[in-house]
Amino acid sequence: MEEGRRKKKRTPATGQFEAEPGEMQEIEAAALVSRMIPPWSKQITLRGLAASLAIGVMYTVIVMKLNLTTGLVPTLNVSAALLAFAVLRSWTKLLHKIGVLSTPFTRQENTVVQTCAVACYNVAVGGGFGSYLLGLNKKTYEQAGVDTEGNVPGSYKDPGIGWMTAFLFTVSFVGLLALVPLRKIMIIDYKLTFPSGTATAILINGFHTPQGDNVAKKQVHGFAKYFAASFLWSTFQWFCSGGDGCGFSQFPVFGLKAWKQTFFFDFSLTYIGAGMICSHIVNLSLLLGAVVSWGIMWPLISELRGEWYSSSLPESSMSGLQGYKVFLSIALIVGDGLYNFLKILAFTARNMHARATRRMIKSEADQDNPILNDLQRNEVYIEESIPVWLAYSGYVLFTVVSIVVIPFMFPEVKWYYVVIAYMLAPALGFCNAYGAGLTDMNMAYNYGKVSLFILAAWAGKDSGVVAGLVGCGLIKSVVSISADLMHDFKTGHLTVTSPRSMLLSQAIGTAMGCIIAPLTFFLFYNIFDVGNPNGNWKAPYALIYRNMAILSVEGFSALPHHCLQLCYGFFGFAVVANMMRDTLPAKYSGWVPLPVAMAVPFLVGASFTIDMCVGSLIVFTWHKLNRKKGALMVPAVASGFICGDGLWMLPSSLLALAKVDPPICVKFVAIE
Repeated sequence: MEEGRRKKKRTPATGQFEAEPGEMQEIEAAALVSRMIPPWSKQITLRGLAASLAIGVMYTVIVMKLNLTTGLVPTLNVSAALLAFAVLRSWTKLLHKIGVLSTPFTRQENTVVQTCAVACYNVAVGGGFGSYLLGLNKKTYEQAGVDTEGNVPGSYKDPGIGWMTAFLFTVSFVGLLALVPLRKIMIIDYKLTFPSGTATAILINGFHTPQGDNVAKKQVHGFAKYFAASFLWSTFQWFCSGGDGCGFSQFPVFGLKAWKQTFFFDFSLTYIGAGMICSHIVNLSLLLGAVVSWGIMWPLISELRGEWYSSSLPESSMSGLQGYKVFLSIALIVGDGLYNFLKILAFTARNMHARATRRMIKSEADQDNPILNDLQRNEVYIEESIPVWLAYSGYVLFTVVSIVVIPFMFPEVKWYYVVIAYMLAPALGFCNAYGAGLTDMNMAYNYGKVSLFILAAWAGKDSGVVAGLVGCGLIKSVVSISADLMHDFKTGHLTVTSPRSMLLSQAIGTAMGCIIAPLTFFLFYNIFDVGNPNGNWKAPYALIYRNMAILSVEGFSALPHHCLQLCYGFFGFAVVANMMRDTLPAKYSGWVPLPVAMAVPFLVGASFTIDMCVGSLIVFTWHKLNRKKGALMVPAVASGFICGDGLWMLPSSLLALAKVDPPICVKFVAIE
């Protein structure tokens, strides 16, 4: 419960600092001044959909790059809300200057645009392009070892735009309808906070006040300035990368010996910006994981080559060093995920029981002391109801479609696997959404991993890997999208936006994402060497997820020598670290590393962790020099860094397709 309370005190800007109570009340009061609320059909506009599409495309490119390089994607909802406000406010002002009348830009439209854009790029985040879907391809199958027990010959399916798009359309819309009948219970009756949804609503409400408009202007100006700087820097880097090993992407700032262990600075403004958004403990945990793995363990295990594993094995063999990298990272991820999964389930059950016993008392107290703003919100939220028959019939329809389509795409997945998955999905989605409403922790990936282990073991050796990976996608998609929709409903409730427009905008954004995400993926997949463990596009979670499935089928026999004992140690460390975070006093628990963050560099390497820590250093320095300005501008500057560098991926990819090479080579060499 303490975690939930701490999150509610954080500002939407950085998620790290407390907001002034007076400012919060002022923003809330000003934003809810009685005015004409546009009908739900007017809240979705053509200009809003165009802005959502543009923002969705840009952020899809960004998160796809992050997915296929490190697999670490920060929350970008705040920057999406800022960008939506900037685009539409600039558009309306431009029309006003040239004498063209346009409808006012309201916070309801702002909310709808932000929801649609986030739904669009969330398909790229959670669609499995860097994890369970990519884990099905032939390259990952070969990396897992063609002779590995459980990695059955032919148990792969190479990416294709057609089947990936069809798969996304099949599984993504089920989650939109699973919890619609329960929206009133979760938002109004239980009054769940959904901290991210609340933070986004406060941000949007703040934009649409006189004081907030001035603040937004400063943020938009900062975003534009650093966006341009980031884009120009990425362009300059490209011009200097004309050859193997050329450019600034491997600057040996710590020396050549450290460079060989991937400790170098790559001047990636994407990860510097991500480091500015992520909390300090996340970035420090990443760096600690890099030091433990690439600084200590991998060099030591490499020296045992010939004793622990055959010296004739290539480094990419799962029976060699690569196996230790993969399975030790899995141990950390599973230990962290299992602990938090059980903790959230227990916390959710206890909280629901407590609410049930106090519901009547709370209801009477609320009726005795009604709050005008809450009544106004509740009235709009209830009046603009979504027909229950639509949710039920839609869920049944998409379930039937999945029962037919999924086994056709993947014969290893039996139709009754899909039936059971979708019978359990609403209950799992409710548990996840309820937990997210209390703690802001979306545990969809952990639900997906649990289903992966169960389905892979159930399907057996011949079909287990494919069935586990696909089943993971089914459950994860429903559970994740359900929680995201509840976050959006909370945002809509606080901005007095119709649930109908929220659901429709979410559906439109999801449909956009189901088309844009596969196209973006294939742009990268065809140009870059995605999945190469020695390249920049490692896509580490594809191999991790596939080996989870193999482990479920074969058990511990799939592990290299002495790897099981090390896995026990890392699994235990993950559990103990989480227990310490939950039991120690706040001044100590905040410094306990996050095991799941430590696991990321085990496969990816150390370089990006340095970028992330540079981002933290910028935030720390800025707050030391001017805390108020830092809290205001950090999200805008970080978003500018990420968007500028990310947007450059489009022209650079097109140049690569046209076989246009950079004209200059800048290279760092050692002088004897």
